[in-house]
Amino acid sequence: MSNFQLIIISGMSGAGKSVAIKVFEDMDFFCVDNMPPQLIPKFSELCLKSKGKLSKVAFVVDIRGEIFLRDLVQSLEELKTMNISPKILFLEARDEVIVRRFGETRRKHPLRTSPSILVNIQEERKKLNDLKSRASIIIDTSGFDPRQLSAEIREYFQQGSVDQMQISLMSFGYKYGLPIDVDLILDVRFLPNPFYESTLSELSGNDKKVQEYLWQFPITEQASKQFFMLIDSLIPYYIKEGKNYLSIAIGCTGGRHRSVFMVNKLAHQLKQKGYPVFFRHRDIRREEKISRQKQ
Repeated sequence: MSNFQLIIISGMSGAGKSVAIKVFEDMDFFCVDNMPPQLIPKFSELCLKSKGKLSKVAFVVDIRGEIFLRDLVQSLEELKTMNISPKILFLEARDEVIVRRFGETRRKHPLRTSPSILVNIQEERKKLNDLKSRASIIIDTSGFDPRQLSAEIREYFQQGSVDQMQISLMSFGYKYGLPIDVDLILDVRFLPNPFYESTLSELSGNDKKVQEYLWQFPITEQASKQFFMLIDSLIPYYIKEGKNYLSIAIGCTGGRHRSVFMVNKLAHQLKQKGYPVFFRHRDIRREEKISRQKQ
């Protein structure tokens, strides 16, 4: 059934699954929380028999159904025999972020195998590792508030582009740590740094003056072309391996000037080629806060 959409939402506890399922409900998906995996094929069969009344369905499958998780692989194989290709959305976040979120809400971790919430989180990662490896899309929600996460999910799914190769670009600052769960990391610290120009240091890669400064150097144009050629040449191989989502992080020292500029440039080039592209600048606001504190 070509117009039947099945989304499986999973991921770490505290990473935003409750936000995600609300987004899908708003997009007119029929949603079921904490769905036992072995019931997915049967429920999908009922949907196929509904004559289009249930053509968009989203299930949450997570550690709360731990006893059933081992059945998920078999359920996914059954769906293949029914010509159903579910998309698995896996939500991730750093340990310290999840610990903070549980502290703010005063919720208990669903595993409860240890009095230490950090131990429970680490154990949950191990148990969900196989499911994560099968994910169509992985979103690190560490830097998102609920509104930003909602917007990110809508971008991926709302316009029906989920069946195409989607590209996610993110700028970051190396001094704030490497991003997790990305397919490629590109380093642009070899480019001239606008930070050392007094008239540019307080600006960002979104500002025209910074863009003009960087673009005057031949290495900038050369790097932009080479990065684009690399990404464009790799996409067919990712598609051949069954991947429909490619996440790329581009880093400079602080994540404010060079990486922001290059992400914007590559996003424009890839959109012109026809790819659905989503991008964000992870550390640009953090750098802006530091700049204001210095003033």
